[in-house]
Amino acid sequence: MHTRTIWATAGAALAVLAAAGLVTTALLGSDRTAAAPVTTPATAPASAAPAVPHVDAAAVAKLPEAQYSAVIAGLMPFDRTVRSDTVFHLTADAPLFGAHRDRPVARLAAQDFLRQPTTVVGVERDGDWELVLTPARQQLPSAAGTTGAAAQTAAWVPVRALRETATPRSRIVISTTDQTVSVVNAAGTTLQRFDAGVGTADTPTPTDVTGYLEQRYVDPAQGTGDHPIQLTSLHSGAADEPYGGHDGGLIGLHWNATTSGTVSHGCVRLDADAVAAVNALPLGTLVTVE
Repeated sequence: MHTRTIWATAGAALAVLAAAGLVTTALLGSDRTAAAPVTTPATAPASAAPAVPHVDAAAVAKLPEAQYSAVIAGLMPFDRTVRSDTVFHLTADAPLFGAHRDRPVARLAAQDFLRQPTTVVGVERDGDWELVLTPARQQLPSAAGTTGAAAQTAAWVPVRALRETATPRSRIVISTTDQTVSVVNAAGTTLQRFDAGVGTADTPTPTDVTGYLEQRYVDPAQGTGDHPIQLTSLHSGAADEPYGGHDGGLIGLHWNATTSGTVSHGCVRLDADAVAAVNALPLGTLVTVE
């Protein structure tokens, strides 16, 4: 998908993109048959997470924006498969921190490129920090050598910058082997399954990774008719711009007349019913590719 057409759809320049961790109490039970006194409950130590550095709004504004076409070395590659998340919006533009959490490396904008609240997906809480998936790349495939570039990235964000919103109850599972897209509920039951066209051997759809539904929009100029294009946070790990243009190698789920075989530049091609099923899911829905 060309960024040119995304800009035309958005009608503007891109502007992308709680509590503290609970201390758990371990109650040490006593033997009811023994005469020894009841053991006093012990409290687990607080999180060893580093303190959140202060970053004022002016400093945040100077950070590079972690939007879908950005490449930011300080982000962390994320190659885990996760099955649950927490979805947030931002109270304001927020700093993103790398693995050491000592200085910010980028920012998430409170509004995305469609001027809508940025959808932020959290996958792990650590004290006053939330590990979130980001829509930007950490490295281009052309610079990664034979190891390939990460299809998904993550970063730490201060919890105080987040406002929890509704969390999706289902997730999307893409099988490149079976060439299917499934909607799976929290119990692991497949609710719907559709045929899908996936990437070729030269421009494969990235596998063994989880991203999320980032945004959606309609753009007939891309040959997808009036069916909304479903953008994910995943990127091609094999090519910088497999489709051409300047979209950062973004992986989307979209309508196409051909919905089987290894036929795409990495995106997932669906029929109208499949697009409608994905379109009914909220932004922030996890997308796992197997």
